[in-house]
Amino acid sequence: MEYLIKINLSGGVVSAGDLYEILVIAENAGAQHIRFGNRQQLFFSIPGNELEDMEMEMLQAGIVYEIDADKYPNIISSYVCDTIFSQEGWLREGVYKDIFDLFSYQPRLKINLVDRHQTFVPFFGGNFNFISSDVSNYWYLHVRFPKTSQFYCWPSLIYSNDIPVISKKAEEVILKNRALFYDMPDIDEQLFFDMVTKGTATHMQPMTVPLQLPDFYLPYYEGFNKYDNKYWLGVYRRNELFEISFLKEVCSLCLETRIGQLYTTPWKSILIKGINPGDRNDWGFILDRYRLNVRHASNELNWQIEDMCEEGLTLKQHLVREFEKADLRTYRLSFAIKTQSKTGLLGSIIIKTQPSGNFEVLHTADFNPNSKNYISYKKRVKAQNLVEQLIDLCNSYYQLSQSKTKIVAPLVKEAEDLPANVDVLYQCRHCLTVYDKAYGDELNTIPAGTAFADIDTYTCPVCDADKDSFELMEKR
Repeated sequence: MEYLIKINLSGGVVSAGDLYEILVIAENAGAQHIRFGNRQQLFFSIPGNELEDMEMEMLQAGIVYEIDADKYPNIISSYVCDTIFSQEGWLREGVYKDIFDLFSYQPRLKINLVDRHQTFVPFFGGNFNFISSDVSNYWYLHVRFPKTSQFYCWPSLIYSNDIPVISKKAEEVILKNRALFYDMPDIDEQLFFDMVTKGTATHMQPMTVPLQLPDFYLPYYEGFNKYDNKYWLGVYRRNELFEISFLKEVCSLCLETRIGQLYTTPWKSILIKGINPGDRNDWGFILDRYRLNVRHASNELNWQIEDMCEEGLTLKQHLVREFEKADLRTYRLSFAIKTQSKTGLLGSIIIKTQPSGNFEVLHTADFNPNSKNYISYKKRVKAQNLVEQLIDLCNSYYQLSQSKTKIVAPLVKEAEDLPANVDVLYQCRHCLTVYDKAYGDELNTIPAGTAFADIDTYTCPVCDADKDSFELMEKR
């Protein structure tokens, strides 16, 4: 019998000394490898007869952990991106740390703290998705109600120091009123807002500009890379397993060279910043000693898989091999494999396993993994046809990108008054969701090819705004 131990690394950051202590305890309990999860947490497995001794060591070290459970999901953040994948805006190390320090409770719902200028950390994988605005220390909030695909855009910006307060109150409202807000097909968002804000003293600002997200691209997150006058190192493992002895050496070298922190990523890898040029060879020696490659192909790196899921990992490894054989280009695309019905994995292209052994392939309307509008591409795909269907879909993406859709200023004219050669779409002014008749809207059971003007009543599938909230746009 084995036990799975989970430790949350708040925001995906951990000091080298704290991680070393965790590694020693795991090793003493019989673990040989560490895994990192989609929510920047840490896992290891131990034999059943080692549990009691491990718990004693954890207690003495003051380490919070869970056994075979995920009752308290990790708070994830884009802190890992600071100075290397994102240098715009006001969001920096001190702001992240101040917010983490203000959490005086263990959240039971998922919280994301994300810089809107980056695309490395998913924006909408949590229940409470805080996304930085252009106003210093103020955030957008997009709520995804648990076990649903319904998103609610909070109508005002939230101050950094109020994030823990709002999160705690919103969690209490949801969990104490499950019949209203948990796994429900239709949720009263105004009621939710009223219940959360009642008796809650917070600093909010009116939302004058809707959230605008950047085009997606996944930065290459492996190997030695230079920034400013230093280097950062990213390490990815194809089998998701990091040897404890390797990580102990990493921590020791961090301490020796005055690197205080390590970072985990939602792509199940680790990242070390602040490597001095004179120390680069020492890091190379560690990689040599453990025979670690740090230059995998991009189509190996751009996958999201459920945590501790051997079925998904095996399928991913098979698909990557087939992609390599086909020399398939996957730049600006990301993939997710879902073996469970409701997981928060995001991707441009989603592969869902079905009980029959077949697959369903979906993609977002614009192939941006941070989009919340998924379209079913093929259903009941047999295993032997899966690679072919995925290759066709990837090729379709690049064909579409040759005439990439650009949103320009709203058109004053009605669609029927425009020249026949002008292609149009409609965009929600509140959450920027796009309706394109080429795709229709599967969530609202509107088939592809349906003109927006021909829909009698329509509500936004993301924020539930009515049809009048959609503005006519030109598609170029």
